[in-house]
Amino acid sequence: MSDDLEQGVGSPPKKRCYGLVDRPGAGRLLNFLDQILTLRSGESPDILLPWPRASEAESGRPETDFPAARKIRVFDAVREFEARGADAILLPYFSCQAFIEEIEAETVVPIVGLMDALSAELRRRHPAGGRIGVFCEDSLSDGDSVRESRVFERHFPEETWTLLYPARGIADGAKEIPIDWSGRLAAACRDLMARGAQSIVVGEALAAHAEDLRAQGFPVVDALRVYAEYAAAAPLAKRPKPFRIGIVGGVGPAATVDFLDKIVRNTPASRDQEHLKVIVEQNPQIPDRTAHLLHGETDPTIALYATCKRLEAAGADVIAIPCNTAHAFVGRIQPFLSIPVVNMLRETAECIRRDHGGCTKVGLLATSGTIASRVYHDAIVPAGFEVLVPDAENQQRVMNAIYGPRGVKAGFTAGECAEDLLRALASLAWRGAEVIVLGCTELPLVLAQNEAFPVAGKTVAILDPTDILARKCVRLGR
Repeated sequence: MSDDLEQGVGSPPKKRCYGLVDRPGAGRLLNFLDQILTLRSGESPDILLPWPRASEAESGRPETDFPAARKIRVFDAVREFEARGADAILLPYFSCQAFIEEIEAETVVPIVGLMDALSAELRRRHPAGGRIGVFCEDSLSDGDSVRESRVFERHFPEETWTLLYPARGIADGAKEIPIDWSGRLAAACRDLMARGAQSIVVGEALAAHAEDLRAQGFPVVDALRVYAEYAAAAPLAKRPKPFRIGIVGGVGPAATVDFLDKIVRNTPASRDQEHLKVIVEQNPQIPDRTAHLLHGETDPTIALYATCKRLEAAGADVIAIPCNTAHAFVGRIQPFLSIPVVNMLRETAECIRRDHGGCTKVGLLATSGTIASRVYHDAIVPAGFEVLVPDAENQQRVMNAIYGPRGVKAGFTAGECAEDLLRALASLAWRGAEVIVLGCTELPLVLAQNEAFPVAGKTVAILDPTDILARKCVRLGR
């Protein structure tokens, strides 16, 4: 759809809303933006400023490391603007440009780069490069963070540009109170000109003196004005949000840990940063799904739904529920979610159809609640397979392997629970099952997935739906 159709033919462009990370001196940028955007669009922009916050001294918090505290304050302001609907973030301070990538990685709202604006302007003025003076507020102090951070050097490589900073002697003179700003600034400009500066970038609060300096014949570039004009014209688009998997955890707790391990093991990655973002709500207080389905005990629908909504609010793109029985409730909650639940049962049915299409009978080892709900039958039978479930005696063995005093939910993965599970599995193999689904997420903790498991004088394929779900989530994320 074209912009005209989105906004209505002949309608004015949508008024932009900027979030301005403020500190003394930002008021001038605000005025520039208001003037420039009003000229461009005929109306004043919306400019948001951070809500007032108590200083560390007022809040009673201990003093913190200043560079880290500055980053955190900027990030908090950006998060606030994101929540308030800003179209773009303005960060008009050179000292903050050194960590702008760190902030950008944690927000979808575009941050208009001050260094991008200056780079475009200086390359327009000096296409072949040249000698540039850099003069901002902290150049007048001993703690020259702009020079130390080398933020200009990153944008103006030495192959093409020579960067000049005011001589340190000027910083010493700046300690006089009151400071003779006009004299000090002119002295700094003369020093930079004597060293061959073709343009002098003046930024932050010092940009207020740009016109006076130009009147004295200095080739001053007013960084705030350049930034305002650049921000007014810059195309704005939301940054792509990193893919996040939301996991309904605690159903059960050990199965959740197992599922996380499978996501990691199924992700092709050579370093931490290549793995997927995962949000987990470990909520073991979700009522037991089987107890509700078989005995009418507490309905887990609301608890499952509430957990999914919290994952949705936290930025998840999809939801994974590493609990087979819980899928009996997915149909109830999915219509009220804005993101999809990746259906583990359907993915398992698709895996059987794709990888084991020649078989006719599929055995199912699951809780009695899952079997009674027939959710696996509904997923597998339409794919053309017959579903076999254990007889009453062997189903009791499966339930004992899961819920018994020496079962998986009690923390056991060998011994009695393994013996019970193998007996139930063998009974399905004797009846002709060629593929057996471990249809409870606790069962793979006892018996691993195996494409050729020897049992009852034959081999059967044992499928782990948790692993199938993990591989699906990884494919979606990549």
